[in-house]
Amino acid sequence: MDGVMKAIRLTAKSGCKLSLALATLPKPVLAPNTVLVKIHAAALNPSDILNADGGFPHTTFPRTPGRDYAGTVADGPAELLGQEVYGTSGNSLGFTTDGTHAQYCVIPRDSLATKPSNLTFAQAATVGVPFTTAALALRRANIQSTDVVLVLGAFGAVGSATCQLARERGCRVLTGARRDTADINLTTDPELNTGKTLTDGKGPDIIFDTTGSPALMNAALLCLAPRGRLSYISAPKKGATSFTVDMKQMYREEKMLIGCNSVLAGLSETAMDLKAMTTAFESEQLLVTKEDDLEKVYIEDAINAYNMVRNGAGKKYVIVF
Repeated sequence: MDGVMKAIRLTAKSGCKLSLALATLPKPVLAPNTVLVKIHAAALNPSDILNADGGFPHTTFPRTPGRDYAGTVADGPAELLGQEVYGTSGNSLGFTTDGTHAQYCVIPRDSLATKPSNLTFAQAATVGVPFTTAALALRRANIQSTDVVLVLGAFGAVGSATCQLARERGCRVLTGARRDTADINLTTDPELNTGKTLTDGKGPDIIFDTTGSPALMNAALLCLAPRGRLSYISAPKKGATSFTVDMKQMYREEKMLIGCNSVLAGLSETAMDLKAMTTAFESEQLLVTKEDDLEKVYIEDAINAYNMVRNGAGKKYVIVF
């Protein structure tokens, strides 16, 4: 059985919905400049569910899904064997090349990042999409240490990562969520009036939206400081995806609207972001979910975990091997 592995397999048949199943496949064969990673843990992200539901038109089939991972190098150059690594997908892994919801995965050599030594494999597997998406959004918003940053959806995976990265850069961070413990309760203050109050009437320099709410996007544009940047990563999954922009206000106050899509990044780009964060994880300036708070499942139970996340389960699921 050394030549085979277990994997989640996504298939498409003409006129039918996509099918997700546990499969036994041959272990991948290495191409030049790649390594074989033995996957010890692979996170289950909302984008994995969207991929399984046909939400990414560039995905090719049949395909092993999965974006985030942590594992050890099992085959490749001798100097890399046994190295503990972690990573995330960019535009290919799990979409046009087989992903990480399998016992083994082929990764380009230039896309390897050494796993932070203080994180377990399961913890490291939860880093990729949230933290590289947050890094992308803040980079595209040209974050400066003097900025006040408001994060909408601040207690979700990407929102929490964004808050941490912005604080690490020296920014003042305001949180927005549908709870009283946030700086701005989005249920009682959907117009974000508190954002002006907390900044002496100026407004935040950067607002980062993870919610995909057109109403909140409108409120955020009005709340922004002059020359402010509204960076966002999501849109409604159903219904209308448009919202109205006041062109006069946008140009007179030189505000910017910035879409951010982590799926456009390459594997080497996401690896560079992770490498840049390693020291901060090891010094605990950046924190991840505690091991005991993760919902770990074996690959035999992964299909059920997909369904749980699809149905709104609040836990962070990680497939372990």
